[in-house]
Amino acid sequence: MSDSQVEGAASTSGLGSRKRRWTELLAGRVKRQMYSPGTEQKLQESAVHLLRRHLNLNDLLLEVEGAPRKTLCLNQLIDPEACTNLSSSLIGSALRDQASRLGVPVAVLSSRMVASSITQICVSDGEPSHRVLLSAEQRKKLSSLLEVARYLLAHSMFSRFSLCQQLWEVQGSLLLEVVWQLHIQNVVSFQELLESHADTQATVAWLFRNLCLLCEEMEASLYSDIASAMLSDLVQMFVLRGFQKNSDLRRNVEPEQMGQLAFVVLQRMLIFALEALAAGMQDGSPQHKVVKCWFGVFCGHTYDRMISTDSPKRFFSHTLTQVLTHKPVLRVSDAVQMQKEWSFAKTHPLLTGLYRRLFTMLSPEELVGHLQEVLETHEVNWQHVLSCVSTLVICLPEAQQLVKDWVARLLARAFENCDLDSMVTAFLVVRQAALEGPSVFPSYADWFQASFGSSRGSHCCSKKTLVFLFKFLSDLVPFEAPRYMQAHILHPPLVPSKYRSLLTDYVTLAKTRLADLKVSLENMGLYEDLSSARDVTEPHSQAHQDVEKAIAVFEHTGRIPSAVMEASIFRRPYYTAHFLPALLTPRVLPKTPDPRAALIESLRRADKIPLSLYSAYCQACSTAEEKKPESAAPGTKVEAVCAEGPLGPLAAALRELRAAMTDPTQYDVVAARVAVVSERLDAALGRAEEDGSSGGSQIQLSVLTPGLEQQEREVADLLLTCFCQNLIVASGFASPDRQGPWASRLATAMCGRRLFPVVLTRLCQLLRHQGPSLSASHVLGLAALVVHLAQSRSVLPEVPVGLPAPAEGLSVAEFFSSLLTFRTSETSLFCLKFCTAVISYSLCKYSSLSRDTLCGCLSPALVKKFQFIILRLFPEARDPLCPEDTADPPWRPLCRPSADWQQAALCLWKQRTFRELLKEKEFHLTYRDWLRLELEIQPEVDCLSDTERWDFQQWALHEYFLPKPSAAGGCDGDLQVACAVLVDVLIDFRQSSRSYNYSENSDLVLSGCPGNRDIFSRLQEMAAGLEQGPAAPRSCSPPQGHFLFGVFRRRLQALASGWDVAARLQRQRELLVYKWILLGLPPSVVVGRPQAGRPAAPDCTEFFHLVNSELGLLNACSQSGDPSLTADLVLTACQTECPLVLTSALLWWPRLEPELRSRWKRCLQGPLPQELQRLWEAQRFGRSCLLPDTASPAPGPAWLSAAALYFEIQRAGKDRVKSQLERLGCQGEEARYEILSLVFSGKLASDPCSDRLRFSWFT
Repeated sequence: MSDSQVEGAASTSGLGSRKRRWTELLAGRVKRQMYSPGTEQKLQESAVHLLRRHLNLNDLLLEVEGAPRKTLCLNQLIDPEACTNLSSSLIGSALRDQASRLGVPVAVLSSRMVASSITQICVSDGEPSHRVLLSAEQRKKLSSLLEVARYLLAHSMFSRFSLCQQLWEVQGSLLLEVVWQLHIQNVVSFQELLESHADTQATVAWLFRNLCLLCEEMEASLYSDIASAMLSDLVQMFVLRGFQKNSDLRRNVEPEQMGQLAFVVLQRMLIFALEALAAGMQDGSPQHKVVKCWFGVFCGHTYDRMISTDSPKRFFSHTLTQVLTHKPVLRVSDAVQMQKEWSFAKTHPLLTGLYRRLFTMLSPEELVGHLQEVLETHEVNWQHVLSCVSTLVICLPEAQQLVKDWVARLLARAFENCDLDSMVTAFLVVRQAALEGPSVFPSYADWFQASFGSSRGSHCCSKKTLVFLFKFLSDLVPFEAPRYMQAHILHPPLVPSKYRSLLTDYVTLAKTRLADLKVSLENMGLYEDLSSARDVTEPHSQAHQDVEKAIAVFEHTGRIPSAVMEASIFRRPYYTAHFLPALLTPRVLPKTPDPRAALIESLRRADKIPLSLYSAYCQACSTAEEKKPESAAPGTKVEAVCAEGPLGPLAAALRELRAAMTDPTQYDVVAARVAVVSERLDAALGRAEEDGSSGGSQIQLSVLTPGLEQQEREVADLLLTCFCQNLIVASGFASPDRQGPWASRLATAMCGRRLFPVVLTRLCQLLRHQGPSLSASHVLGLAALVVHLAQSRSVLPEVPVGLPAPAEGLSVAEFFSSLLTFRTSETSLFCLKFCTAVISYSLCKYSSLSRDTLCGCLSPALVKKFQFIILRLFPEARDPLCPEDTADPPWRPLCRPSADWQQAALCLWKQRTFRELLKEKEFHLTYRDWLRLELEIQPEVDCLSDTERWDFQQWALHEYFLPKPSAAGGCDGDLQVACAVLVDVLIDFRQSSRSYNYSENSDLVLSGCPGNRDIFSRLQEMAAGLEQGPAAPRSCSPPQGHFLFGVFRRRLQALASGWDVAARLQRQRELLVYKWILLGLPPSVVVGRPQAGRPAAPDCTEFFHLVNSELGLLNACSQSGDPSLTADLVLTACQTECPLVLTSALLWWPRLEPELRSRWKRCLQGPLPQELQRLWEAQRFGRSCLLPDTASPAPGPAWLSAAALYFEIQRAGKDRVKSQLERLGCQGEEARYEILSLVFSGKLASDPCSDRLRFSWFT
């Protein structure tokens, strides 16, 4: 102000007061003060304080400077725009001059100047109350200002404390980014600014408000990178100071201000996020943005610069504890009732995401231990605890066993001390983990039975423990879901007989509760799974599932399932009210009865269907036949139907899974997405997907006619199509070994007890019945899926494929291999593609793993089929490989649109890893394997011509397998061994010609075994080669008979013995094949190989043994009611219809009689029949005629005695013929005539058909 202005102001200040000048006022004030040392210093400090607290700097400068001059003014320095045009040194000089004029320290003046400029910058774009980030223009001005501040600070012309005080005075206008810029530009650090404020609560409130605004602006801001850096720096500082190693916030001591402030801010942000989640915020709301962003700070990369400290780990542990203990208002009874809603898929994704991020800093062992400690020492929020358990077992597979061990320890402690808390925790944890499906944890029913269903359970220790268990189970009854009570009733704990009343009391209570809930055990399905995730299965819904299961069992066994028979007697209400109506659903009956119709007919014949109900069913089917619409043939194209309704959410979940695949390292994210897919499958299938293990029961599958309901097929197609598309997308940017766990996780999700049969049936339809029509992407995708399913074989059931398959069924890998056939050229080419894709994917996916792991992922049968087809189709593959013929696995070339499958197959054949794999014994393509596969070929539709097929078979037999060592699957150069193996395989093939590989109309004739004609021709050629080979030397041991009879004998000995119908039928089928083979080979097969030297009598020992023991009269008689009568009738008929049979018997009687008497006595325990006795008498007559004494009387008929005598004469030699003929005088005329006719004709002695006579006798 001017002196005149001050004078005017003073004249009006009071009545009667005179006007005094400004200098007089000041002089009077000075006179009243006593001068003392330090007064000047105090006055200066007071002046500075006055300037800082009450004075407007601009007005002061105008007052002091007077009229504007050309020199630099301080108000110019305050203007941010002016600062950008001035050098730092000039500004520093001006500040020094102005401070000298004012008599204040230059550091104070410059700090005030900077604070004022910052305030102007923050308010230049409007009210900053809802912003934390600067605009581009503001950021530019601030950068210039901070450059000046750094210059002043470097020249000791700047006060950090003064700046902090000034900034807190204008905190309402202060933007968070300004504070961050001050920190990173090393003007004022975060810690210094925060600690300068005396009001800690106000500081926390300001930080909390700005952090929320920062999180809210994060996604929408154009400067998200700056916002992210700000948040990261702030969180790192808070974690580092709030969770220092020596700080203990629980002690009753005063912690340092910064540590306390950081701890409180982090705590307040977490509580805000948890309360927002509990309140049910909407997606896209401001609260949702804040929570999502704040939970994102728990990503590991935020703490990369703090890796050398333990602060992040302590922070994560503390956060997990706070989450688990936040607002513990839920009681145990609430948890028992509501935990089904807290599964992984039903928990808010932000909360499960927080869990997954917290898990990254702790090992699985530490996590389980921490969870156990929190439960033992705190009151907990059961919703958060159980959702954490679900996330733990889903995202950390190694934690699954840890949880099982923890539960076992809890049970042991509970029964040891009757500790109710441990018991409650164990049951809640098990039920929660079981909700996540069979790939994660055993079903609750399986766990309960394993824990309490045997004498090894902890509950069997004493009466006290039994009382404790049943008291606990009884207390659960009012709150738990029906499926748990059903599991307890149907799989009850093992209880000693003297304490049986404890169990019966509980069962009565549980049944009463089920009745109150209108859930009846009598209405439970025949095959109902007690581990279903849904509380109550409607009887009519379960009945349809029971019908499908019963039909599958009936189709497999040919008998009414025992479960159906039992239900018709013991569970009549469910059987009549639900099962039969579901079975007798009206439909258009097929012309040829299908399994459903056959089951209905079997039940009707067994009087298990009421006549009135069956009549109504027949009438309704007739009506349906009249109204039958003209239907189109179903398509065969694999197409996912993403319709609205249940498939919509499933398709959305699958799309989210595909998005998560972009980062293969995020295992927990993929696991979370797969868990959501599993949850959506429940609604898509129209039934609850159980948490039971898929390995608990066998799958019933008709390979010839696999069928699915429309909804099941749509779900399966959607899953398979998604898998194939995901694989192609993933293979576009990474090789299989770098694609992460998405494929194995999704394949595991398909292994549920109810979903897996659906997927398996659809794969059967595609691979076996539609394989040649599949596109390349489908072939690649399904091949990869087969690899991952085979990897999960330990938790999957075996697959019975129909008689006469092995009783134990096939593993999943073997089943998929069995679906690949070579019967036609199209199926052979598809098999080549599929095998190439499977092996290539396995080699790429598991290239870094051990050889055992790689072998475990590949089916030996599939590898053998690949070897078979590539050797068959490509002659160049039959040439020896050079050492340098190596190549990379051809997976990437197969993923290209213009893939050359044949070239890829040859590339794989030459691949080094694959060649090393073939050295493993289990992957050897043996001679027996090759014969089995070659027998499948149908020559009419073979991709090879007749000449090419003959060339291939000749090469395989004589150049590849015959000289190959037996250890490698060959024949060691032994042609007889090759023939024997061929015969053995041929018999097996014909015996299995009614298996699922062929139609039900196949029979045991040659045309019923496609492809075996060429192989049988090769057998004939090799048998002829054996006959034309060099004769055995004279010094050799006696011949052992033809190899063929050795094969027959070995196989007959291996057959089941017994006289039951099944054993006799099996034996007859085997013998029919033997006769078919014998009739197709040269007659010389039945005799042994001749020795060198003079001709000898043919050795028919082996042949006779086969005929006598298996094909002869004795075998036929033993199966009749009166064996002796049967033998007499047959032999009597032979006298008139076929006398050569009896003549043949007399010829070989010396060898036949001993075995015949022995076997008849041993098997039938009686004397020989009359007609066999007649043969013995004829032979005795012939022999007596050659004796010097009297001859025995000749039995009738005369020609039989004559034949016997003739054979004896032949054995006696020519020298005695005359004397023998003279002895005929004692015989009748007819006998002499017959004998003379035989002697002179000599027909029997030279008839080459004598062997056939012998054969006819036994047929």
